[in-house]
Amino acid sequence: MWLRADSNPGRQAAVIDIGSNSVRLVIYRLEGRAIWTVFNEKALAGLGRDLTKTGRLSLDGGETALAAIRRFRAVLDGWPPEDLYVVATAAVREAADGPAFVQRIHDETGLKVRVLSGEEEAHYAALGVLAGQPDATGVVGDLGGSSLELIRLPDAQDGATLPLGPFALGAPAPLDMDRTRKAIDQVLRPVAARFASREFHAVGGGWRNLGLLHMRMADYPLHVAHQYEISRAEAIDLARFVARQSRTSLERIEGLSKKRYDTLPYSAVVLETLIERLGVERIVISAFGVREGLLLEGMGAEDRAKDPLIEGCESLAGVRGFGSELGHAVEAWLTPVFAGLDPVFGHRDPTLVAAACRLAELGARLHPDHRADLAFDQVLRAPIAGMTHAERAFLASVAFARHSSAPNPPDTTTVGRVLTVERRQRARALGAAIRLGCDLAGRNPKLLPRASLTNEDGRLRLSAEPGWRDMLLGEQTPKRANTLAQALKLKLQLG
Repeated sequence: MWLRADSNPGRQAAVIDIGSNSVRLVIYRLEGRAIWTVFNEKALAGLGRDLTKTGRLSLDGGETALAAIRRFRAVLDGWPPEDLYVVATAAVREAADGPAFVQRIHDETGLKVRVLSGEEEAHYAALGVLAGQPDATGVVGDLGGSSLELIRLPDAQDGATLPLGPFALGAPAPLDMDRTRKAIDQVLRPVAARFASREFHAVGGGWRNLGLLHMRMADYPLHVAHQYEISRAEAIDLARFVARQSRTSLERIEGLSKKRYDTLPYSAVVLETLIERLGVERIVISAFGVREGLLLEGMGAEDRAKDPLIEGCESLAGVRGFGSELGHAVEAWLTPVFAGLDPVFGHRDPTLVAAACRLAELGARLHPDHRADLAFDQVLRAPIAGMTHAERAFLASVAFARHSSAPNPPDTTTVGRVLTVERRQRARALGAAIRLGCDLAGRNPKLLPRASLTNEDGRLRLSAEPGWRDMLLGEQTPKRANTLAQALKLKLQLG
């Protein structure tokens, strides 16, 4: 029986992250390799605000942080200890009163805080980037309030921690451009050759805000920070623009976090200097970091080896009572045709085909009149890791074509901005193939192997095993097959 309850109910995990600028609780749902954020709350306490002047944590920041942590403890009442991570980073690590602060947290909440070393913080930041993009290469830079961690990918070892967070450079005082640039350069110069890289993965709220600002300035239509890419020239222009702005000017920019007005110019100068010193040509914004790195390390080897994109798509489309067998069956059924086509995403094509097939049942509980549009929008903006923005738009277009024969998905501006004509055409064909497979089998995965789909001498041939030809009869099957043949620019042959 192919209808069944979900066999992978997943589990929840929570991370309390006590950083130099913010204190945050994030609750995740883990389904295999897929990581979903289900609750996210932060307090911008500024624990490291006074560290360079006093060597101690901010008094006001400490009280703000403790109040937030007490609330987080209440939210997590009854939480299994093995699914709870409580970590602190640079400010607590470096402050003279850091150990006393950790003890106070334990006394007031019962929580045991793990204070990460700089090398550990760099390692987990790198694992976090790999959790969101397994094939990532280059260098990771994790900018917190008090420190910057640099580490190479994919080995995620031998990182460095540098005193280049905004608070370490002088924030919240107004930026002194020349003095700050010289200070950054002096710290970076000894490690520049060690971390030289054309690709830079930017982790941390400051740089994420810069990425979101660049989206608005570039009128970029897909407002998803994760895997957003900025070229060297664009990033330098952005950094210089932000560094020149006064607090009053920054306050007039819509969408910027109010509590980052004092630190964002510092983050911009650090980014510009890194680009110049390390020879960076492309910046990739990562929404994943230390917290997700902790989760990845805590997964079993089997889950860690899985692809987050395929797992995320399977999880997104999961419906109680429907297993994942249909997506697997459709993938096996249509792969002979699509594996023979010229790739449109290089070596990524098989992964994208697999991910698209896992979305076959995404519209199962959506209104039939709106399935195509709703499925498109859901995939386009779903918090699924492991894909670029172009791949995201491609899968959304496939999800649309799986439910509609209309030539264009609803958000043509976004699709046209990030997908070539060739990739748009391939998405339409793949969606049509998934639709044909699902309808041909009546969504019964055991039926699909009775039929075959092949590309023979410029003809798309759909045939059935002897005794199973009734599968091909009726009005719908030839119609769906013809839509696919047209999308592939092939002639259709039935039987």
